[in-house]
Formats: sequence, structure tokens, C-alpha cells
Amino acid sequence: MSADPQQTLRALLARLEVRERQIAVEAEAAHEQIAQLTAQLTAQLTALLDRLAQAAEHITITRKTLLELPDETPSAPATPTPALPGGPAYQQIMAVFAEADAPLRARNVCEAMDLDLVPNNINNVRIKLKRLTGRGILDETEPGLFTRPRP
Repeated sequence: MSADPQQTLRALLARLEVRERQIAVEAEAAHEQIAQLTAQLTAQLTALLDRLAQAAEHITITRKTLLELPDETPSAPATPTPALPGGPAYQQIMAVFAEADAPLRARNVCEAMDLDLVPNNINNVRIKLKRLTGRGILDETEPGLFTRPRP
């Protein structure tokens, strides 16, 4: 029982033609699906671009508004400067601290004021330094070590 080669060839060609039509239908469906997805994606991207453009416009308006505001910075409330006790010694002590770049001890202040380094002078200066600390004019960072307060 042998098959006719002509008939086998026709059957094969018929199957190829059917498969070719199936592929064409699938390709057409894929093209339609691509067109739908492209339309959806285009709509979504357009909406996103519109929102971004609107956000950029709001930022531009805000920036322009801020630039048009008057340049008034609120000043900090002035804290009253504590009153310096009377007497030239206190002014001399403050002059020493105005030039100092580090905390000072009573002995250092006496040296800067050209006072004799005797216990009486050192103790008097220490008492004045403690009085200035009590008024908030100086700070005692460690026992016996004085400096101007930091803002």
C-alpha cells in the first residue's frame, strides 16, 4: 500500500496553507493588541506629562511669588546686655577678654593687666571675674577658668 506522492504533496500543501492562514490571523490579532496597548500607553503617558507640566508650573509660580516677597528677615529679639559693674578694673578685665582667644584664669588676667602676681591681686581679680560671671557677662567653663559667653 503505497501512497500517491502527488496526493501526499497536496495534503502537505493544504496543511501549510491552513497553518499560513492561522499565522496571518494570529499576526493580525497581535497587531490589533499592539494598537490597543499603544493607545492606552499613549493616553497614560500624556496624562502623566500633563500632571508633571502642571506641577512644574506651580513650582514656577511659587518661586516667582517668593522672589517678589520683601527681603525682611525677622530680627532676633535683642537681649539686654548685662550692666558692667562700675570701676575701671572691670573695663580693663573686659578689654583683656576682648583680645583673648582662649579661656583665662585670674592669674592670666593679672598678667595681661600688668598687675603684680601677688595673692591679693589674684584674689581681687578672681572676685571680679566671679561677679562678672554672676551677671552673665562672663562664663566659668571650669572652676577658675573664665571666658566670654558664646552666642
